[in-house]
Formats: sequence, C-alpha cells, structure tokens
Amino acid sequence: MADAAAPSGEGRGGFGRGGRGRGGRGDRDGGRGRGGRGGRGGRGGDKDKEEWVPVTKLGRLVKEGKIRSIEEIFLFSLPIKEYQIVDHLLGPALKDEVMKIMPVQKQTTAGQRTRFKCYVAVGDGAGHIGLGLKAAKEVATAIRGGIINAKMNLVPVRRGYWGLNAGAPHTVPCKVSGKCGSVRVRFIPAPRGSGLVASLIPKKLLTMAGLEDVYSSTSGHSRTRGNLAMAVFYALTKTSSFLTPDLWTPTHFTPTPQQEHTDFLAKKSLAKY
Repeated sequence: MADAAAPSGEGRGGFGRGGRGRGGRGDRDGGRGRGGRGGRGGRGGDKDKEEWVPVTKLGRLVKEGKIRSIEEIFLFSLPIKEYQIVDHLLGPALKDEVMKIMPVQKQTTAGQRTRFKCYVAVGDGAGHIGLGLKAAKEVATAIRGGIINAKMNLVPVRRGYWGLNAGAPHTVPCKVSGKCGSVRVRFIPAPRGSGLVASLIPKKLLTMAGLEDVYSSTSGHSRTRGNLAMAVFYALTKTSSFLTPDLWTPTHFTPTPQQEHTDFLAKKSLAKY
C-alpha cells in the first residue's frame, strides 16, 4: 500500500508544492529571474561601449568630422536627437550633477505605483548648459535618462560685461528672467568680484554655465527645487535671444550643413542600402 501511495503522492506533488511550488518557481527564477535581468543589464552596458552608429543626418555629419563645433549646430538651430553628438563635440569637458531626486506616485486599481523623478544638469563651464528630467522605476535608470535628456537639451549661454568691456565676459549681458510653475527668477548683471548672489540651485547652474558675477531675485514657492531649476534654465536660454547693439551687424546667410554636404549624405545613404 505504501508503494501504491507513492505515485499518487508524486501526482499531487505535480500540482502542489513539489511541481509548481517554491521549488519550481526557484528553478524558473534561476533562468529568467534576477539573474536574467542582470544579464540584460550587462548586454546594455556592452552596447553603450560599442561604437556609435548615428541614425540622423546631423549625427552622421558630426561623426565624419564635417561639423567640428557645437556652435555650428546652434547657429542653424538644428535639433539634437542623439546625445552622442554632444559627447563627441564636447567630450570630457561636460560635467553633470543631480539637482533633485523625488518619488512620485500614481494611483492604480492595484494600488500605488511609485517611480523616481530626477532633475539632472549638464554644463562645461564655458557657455553651455542643459537640464533634463526623467522618471523611472529605479534611481539609477532615472539619473541615466536625465543625463541623456539634459545633453539633448543643451543650449548656449551668452555672457557679457558690467560696465567696462575689458577682459573675459563674466556676467549675464542684460537682465533676464524665467518662470516655471509659481517660481520666477531674475538675473541682473553684477560688477566683477561680486560673485554669484543666489541660493544653492541657481548658483550651481550659473557655475556650470560659466558665469562668475550675477545678482539674482526669486519669487514664488522656490522651495520646489524642480521648478526653481527649470526657471533658472529658462532664464539662461534667454541670454542668446536678445541682441544688443554690438550684434546688429548684417547677417550673411549660409547654407545649412545638410545642404552643404548633400552629396556626402546621399552617397552614404545609397552605400548603406
């Protein structure tokens, strides 16, 4: 009877803990669980180290050396769709810093879904600044996505003088302001040696943009660091949109890089297919 009961016990085990219970899930987890995700993460890391294969015309021109300065991209207001373009042109001079990380929640039928929202700023300290925003399930993924977003949002920052136009530019060229949410930020040119008269977040962004002397004024709920950082970024983007009389020289229009290198782009595209 004991021998006869053994097969029935094995049959019950097939539908119970023996076959599909913790032991079975453990076997499957070994193949497709965290170990599998780690493997995919490893492949993702190898992909980042692989050679960059551009997918846009601008990226192809940058990689082939047809565009050697990021100022050529800003001159024609070309959109940057690949963050590798900024890495190729600016290289190690570009520094990144996390402005704020905060958890955000969404109410679903199954409960609450928590993600991490990250604000990241990038700058080279020489007149270029970018600010990116990313939300993801993991902090590391949010930071990595924020850095990529910030690089694609890179903008030029025009610097000027207070008083005598001598030496290197050190402050904003004129009064500029930016707004995000309820936060309003205003930057005022300051004499040499004044330093950055601002709170922590604006001071970090101004330093990354390459400004040395600035007076600032803030109103609204500036404790909201995300909106404060965005307001500062919007204010810095306006420095290049205002033309002072010294920039009133006649504009000589030249063809865009895509028009100038049409033959190269057509040849490459035909060879590819």
